[in-house]
Amino acid sequence: MITSIFPVVCADDVAATRDFYVDQLGFRSIFDVGWYVQLEAPSGARPQLGIVDREHESVPERFRLRPAGVLVSIEVDDVDAVHDRIAAAGHEIAFSLRSEDFGQRHFMTLDPSGTLVDVITPIPPSPEYAAAYGLTAEGTS
Repeated sequence: MITSIFPVVCADDVAATRDFYVDQLGFRSIFDVGWYVQLEAPSGARPQLGIVDREHESVPERFRLRPAGVLVSIEVDDVDAVHDRIAAAGHEIAFSLRSEDFGQRHFMTLDPSGTLVDVITPIPPSPEYAAAYGLTAEGTS
């Protein structure tokens, strides 16, 4: 039986990556031994994120590469406020803030480890999109 699942980001600078998620997204550190940090969503809910030193012996050497082809999605209550805070802190905005027909308002940024982070607030899908995919106004089928 699975009791939990969460991504673990390999980082060159564990502390800077931890601070990004804590300062910009409100996570809290629940375990920190320097080379590995476990974060928990601000609500105390089950969503968690791990951060491990890319060069630590527990990471197989051939997998110590910078991330590519993967993104971490984080749903927040107010994506506009998070966008403004992250932009003001000088973090790169890789994908501009926008509302999507499929029912998301979101933007993408990079954490200090180079992981692409998609910050999302659900919104109703456009009527056209909902009709095309048989969705309700809330975006469910």
